[in-house]
Amino acid sequence: MLLVSKLWMEEKMDLLGENAISVAQSTSNTLQNDFSEGINIISVKLICNTLMQTSDAVDADIFIVNHLGDVVYCKENLQSNLSLYTGSCMVHGKYKISGETLKKSMIGVVGDISDLDGALHDISFVVGAPIRAGDDVLGVVYAVQPVVDGLAPYILGIFRMFFFAALFALALDFIIVYLVSYKLTKPLREMSQAAKLYASGDFSKRISTPNSIFNNSDEIAELAQAFNTMAQALATLEMSRRSFVSNVSHELKTPMTTIGGFIDGILDGTIEEEKQNQYLKIVSDEVKRLSRLVTGMLNMSKLEAGELDINPVRFDISEMLFRTLLGFEQLLDKKHIEIRGLDEFGANPVTADKDMINQVVYNLIDNAVKFTPEGGYIEVNSKSDSEKIIVKIRNSGKGIPAEEIDKIFERFYKVDKSRSYDVKGAGMGLYLCKTIIELHGGQIEARSNVGDFTEFIFRLPL
Repeated sequence: MLLVSKLWMEEKMDLLGENAISVAQSTSNTLQNDFSEGINIISVKLICNTLMQTSDAVDADIFIVNHLGDVVYCKENLQSNLSLYTGSCMVHGKYKISGETLKKSMIGVVGDISDLDGALHDISFVVGAPIRAGDDVLGVVYAVQPVVDGLAPYILGIFRMFFFAALFALALDFIIVYLVSYKLTKPLREMSQAAKLYASGDFSKRISTPNSIFNNSDEIAELAQAFNTMAQALATLEMSRRSFVSNVSHELKTPMTTIGGFIDGILDGTIEEEKQNQYLKIVSDEVKRLSRLVTGMLNMSKLEAGELDINPVRFDISEMLFRTLLGFEQLLDKKHIEIRGLDEFGANPVTADKDMINQVVYNLIDNAVKFTPEGGYIEVNSKSDSEKIIVKIRNSGKGIPAEEIDKIFERFYKVDKSRSYDVKGAGMGLYLCKTIIELHGGQIEARSNVGDFTEFIFRLPL
């Protein structure tokens, strides 16, 4: 507004100057033509008419003063009936231009913003142009326009345009910001709703990832993806928890039912005395089974809490494999399972926690025995290089589907859920194996060919 106002003031001064010069030239021509005969009434009317028309055209007050600074011609001198008013002008009669101001105007065209040294009531745009006749100056034409009368409406008009333009822009911005904010915060609202569902145990809700205005990887999109990842992890954990509760309940119920039934049978005499030792042996096996289950759960809890310390000792892992297989001799004979690889065994010493590694070996061989069909085989192998021990345990059988091979090391996960009650276990064994091996700085993996074999391989630093 300031810049435009300055430009407008310059243009206003130029316009007043052009009209003041035009009136000065017209008046000069009229006065020079009348010098020979004297100033007549027609010439005065012509001059006053010119002042009136020019003043109305530029919305300014234009008048002529003599060399003494008194107003001699103005638009008020010419009345509506085109007759001359011979008395003193009510408007300009009191005007008296000071000598200094008049002197400057008689030299050349002068423009300023002033009150003509008190002659005017208001601060005005003032332009003075001399009326010349040859080398003589006959008077001065002043074009005057009050600053307030011209500038105030102009600034008010600009302000009005700015106000309505700004109001429209703000309204438009408000709508755009609301729509953009609504779109960007939609995932946050969905997260709030999803969090309430998660609190009630329903983890099925997923957050739609927004398309950012600028890119597809802004903070909200990343937050939505992280939230979905968390939801998936919670859903998996909840599924594992339910599976674990179901498996453990079954694993606990079966041996406890067996133990309770056989002991009650012995106590009430239902089981004959000569058969009691046989059934007590079954009870003992079930108690050991319960003990292994509870021990596994405790070890898993300690591993996850970081409370299980490693006590490394030097031992031969080949000997451990052989002794573990001997422990399954009766079951191996019962299922007619062939053991391969023993003839290639050699001493392979390693420094590790013997009890933990024994648990890994026991779990892997126990799984191999469980899932090997009658007449199948189990192949064991251990070898070492300059850095690590490599142990492989392969068994024939049904195998593991490719889509599940990467999940078998998850806690509580069981491959064949339709047959989960047919095979003993709570889905903790392989998870414990993986955790123990990684705790020693090693790696464990599984390979399988469906309908042919399953093989577990773990590596330990020497």
